Amino acid sequence: MDIKNKRYVILELIPTSPDPKKGDIAQISALKINKMTLEDRFDYRLDKSKINIPDILKMLDYDNDSFKYVKTTKTIMKKFKDFSEDLPLLIIDNSYTRKYLDRMKNEKVSIFKLMNLEVTDDVFERLISKYNLQPSSYLVDLMYEALVMELG
Repeated sequence: MDIKNKRYVILELIPTSPDPKKGDIAQISALKINKMTLEDRFDYRLDKSKINIPDILKMLDYDNDSFKYVKTTKTIMKKFKDFSEDLPLLIIDNSYTRKYLDRMKNEKVSIFKLMNLEVTDDVFERLISKYNLQPSSYLVDLMYEALVMELG
């Protein structure tokens, strides 16, 4: 996929369970990119009162004022579908992201394949090292910065 001259969305999805039938989407952060330039961002979280998993709550405990909070996964997905239009989605191709996005018709592309990296538990450490990036809680920002450096 030649993305240098296209519009697309880079996203990170954090679920409460690897199985969409048993869990919710706790957070989606996404960047809408147009010809390698940031066009818009999407930062939504499930209301923290709806998440009863301490490890997930701890993972999401940063920049709380920068996110929009909603009461259901259904609302997050509706807002995300509106945001992403019919654009290709550059995803972290792990065991759960495709499952949660299954009902979306958008093309789904593994962002790490574009950077010649395999998805492993330490992929972000390797990404930071490979592209000499500053660590960040915003993984979509790290992926965007790395993609710009890879394809720039």
